[in-house]
Amino acid sequence: MKPMAERDFANPLPINTADRGGRQQPMLLVQSLKKHFPVKSGLLQRQKGAVRAVDNISFSVLKGETLGIVGESGCGKSTLARLLMHLITADACTLVFDGDPVSEIRGITLRDLRKNMQMVFQDSYSSLNPRLPIRNTIAYGPVVHGMAKSDAERLANDLLNRVGLRSEIYGARYPHELSGGQKQRVNIARALALTPRVLILDEAVSALDKSVEAQVLNLLNELKRDFNLTYLFISHDLNVVQYISDRVLVMYLGQVVEIGPVEEIYGNPRHPYTRALLQSRLSMNPAERVTEPPIGGDPPNPINPPSGCRFRTRCIFAEGVCEASQPTLDAVTGDRHPAACHMTDPMSGHTKAAA
Repeated sequence: MKPMAERDFANPLPINTADRGGRQQPMLLVQSLKKHFPVKSGLLQRQKGAVRAVDNISFSVLKGETLGIVGESGCGKSTLARLLMHLITADACTLVFDGDPVSEIRGITLRDLRKNMQMVFQDSYSSLNPRLPIRNTIAYGPVVHGMAKSDAERLANDLLNRVGLRSEIYGARYPHELSGGQKQRVNIARALALTPRVLILDEAVSALDKSVEAQVLNLLNELKRDFNLTYLFISHDLNVVQYISDRVLVMYLGQVVEIGPVEEIYGNPRHPYTRALLQSRLSMNPAERVTEPPIGGDPPNPINPPSGCRFRTRCIFAEGVCEASQPTLDAVTGDRHPAACHMTDPMSGHTKAAA
């Protein structure tokens, strides 16, 4: 797959009527998001520690962009998605949706947030009700939010046609009668039924074979353009992320280590972990065969992560400063391409830091 062309910021998409702050205001602003899962043991089930699944991360999502989220298994990508949807309660977080804080007291309520932000899950089958025809599955959300049943069914038919499934053929079928790619199209249609502005796609194409995966990716690009959507695209496939994303966020052990435009992340990665991830991609060229692993060892225990930089135990550039202090990342208001690495900070004291 070739990388998606760079966005034309000189000719942005039409402003959504719901936009109060215009195109320059972030669609989603996440600050100090944290989730620690307690670990209990013993007869009295006393807490002995906590898994730091998402540990004090901040970032923003711009309107109309696709933000790709990558990292090793267990780094906190899916937990992050569920925290944003409030499927899991965060320990701490400031979440702002298009200028409105998410709060039951002021700003946007959780009910309105979920109407404006929908999620497509990895397992296309288990996320569908096996006892409901897919037309009813898609219409369920609008009915809950007050739409008449007849109108909701007409909307479901329109969305089925829009995602490439003829409603007169597939509308009355049950999930077990569909292929994996067809079920994922149904999940996408269901997510669009509430006219959201943001879609969170958690490994939405990882279970599909490559030909179907390409079809679904092209469909997502078409829907993004036609419905003026913003995507958070979570995947372990770096080639897919490169194809569909405008910016990329790299996670390691519950923290953001680098974020920036896709062409800079893939062309000039600044963090050693990002470079190791990109070097781990397989090539079709026999001359570019990988003979040595680009990264060694296993990720540290998230219950007791290393002091300072969490990647230092696997990094070939680690020095004393990496153990003594944790590098910071200003992903909300700082550099266009920040990286949480002492080598990128001239004042850190690292011998390889740029002067």
